[in-house]
Amino acid sequence: MKKNSTSAVILLSGGQDSTTCLAWAMQKFSKVFALTIHYGQLHKIELDSAKKITKINKIPLKIYETDIFKKFTKNALLNKEIAIKVPKNKLPSTFVPGRNHIFLSIAAIYAKQLGISDIITGVCQTDYSGYPDCRDEFIKSLEKTLSLAMETKFQIHTPLMWLTKAETVKLMQQLGKIDLLKYTHTCYKGLRPACGKCPACKLRLKGFKEAGIKDPIKYVQ
Repeated sequence: MKKNSTSAVILLSGGQDSTTCLAWAMQKFSKVFALTIHYGQLHKIELDSAKKITKINKIPLKIYETDIFKKFTKNALLNKEIAIKVPKNKLPSTFVPGRNHIFLSIAAIYAKQLGISDIITGVCQTDYSGYPDCRDEFIKSLEKTLSLAMETKFQIHTPLMWLTKAETVKLMQQLGKIDLLKYTHTCYKGLRPACGKCPACKLRLKGFKEAGIKDPIKYVQ
């Protein structure tokens, strides 16, 4: 991959997908700035993962806190009283309305202050949880909206958009950073070892199994 001489801002949750995007970004851009959002998530242990991963790779990390989602939404990622469910033909209880919209808007504001127009996010439409704000159509629409709103030609990169979880695992292997995934956190319940039963854990395990690669994190036996 030819390295671009420009810089980029990456939304880094500390999870598998965003960490894979970080590895991709480090090969593509001359300088990468990571942005992690603390939004009241029950699995806030992922913040520790983001700190560890950026420290290892010597990537500048900015953590931004917001309580907007806790104030206006009700979902299983913010409220432990709400069960994690994936009902048929309905949005999962883990869906946080407006999350990617707000996250990318914050990233664009941060990027503009740094003189950066490239933004990276790990959303995926192929193997995803049914979240409407992970779709390519939404990303393209927001890219145009943010560009118009700030008089900056932003480009939102989505390296994983059309990849299955297995292909994402293989991409990390090709990038030579597969060992970095042992520091990532995926479990919605915020457990370490991971529960292995929530939708996020199941999707991750499925991806590693189909890729024929052992998942480096530990799960509850």
